[in-house]
Amino acid sequence: MNRKTACEVYRRLLARYPIVDGRRHFIEFHNPFEALILTILSAQTTDRAVNAIRDELFSRYPTPAALASAEPEEVEPLIRSIGFHHMKTRYIVGAARKIVSEFGGEVPQTMEGLLSLPGVGRKTANIVLSHAFGINVGIAVDTHVRRVSKRLGLTSSTNPAVIERDLMALFPQEVWEDINFLLIRHGRAVCKAQNPKHDECVVADLCHYCREMQASEEEGGMR
Repeated sequence: MNRKTACEVYRRLLARYPIVDGRRHFIEFHNPFEALILTILSAQTTDRAVNAIRDELFSRYPTPAALASAEPEEVEPLIRSIGFHHMKTRYIVGAARKIVSEFGGEVPQTMEGLLSLPGVGRKTANIVLSHAFGINVGIAVDTHVRRVSKRLGLTSSTNPAVIERDLMALFPQEVWEDINFLLIRHGRAVCKAQNPKHDECVVADLCHYCREMQASEEEGGMR
């Protein structure tokens, strides 16, 4: 897909999913520390599940220092309701300890610094930088962004690193945070993994996947 068509995709999705009060995130956080911890916890689980454990977790451990001083077995019961809670407990306690020991108790504001923390990959780092600090050095690629980007023809890859580079090349940097939000919204509402709602899609005429499905249906009807 060329940049002109990609920008048309952006315009249509923005009209369909308006950004209200500048909100482009799905987890409930009040500071960079909460954004980091909740984003680590959100891997392979729902935002609703993560938001549900937020208050109890941060009432007990409101700062990196508080969480760093905890033992994993003390923290694990608080996040038991979310997926992979045993591994994620080690990640968040380890991340807090490294923030305290190497970053003066402050969540790092660089990609390099964030990637040095346990449980943090490029997707998580992009989310924290963008949502907590307003720094956009890349585009977070989750399962929805990957699926919708591939179907639309924004990328031909299924590799998150390649998809990120393709999206960054197509869209101007000032809308990188927007496009992440819009592709997630569209993936959840319309372009679902199973039974996508082609009749409700505002970019159906620009979508490679939709055209392929229509061609397949027409071919089947002629047999």
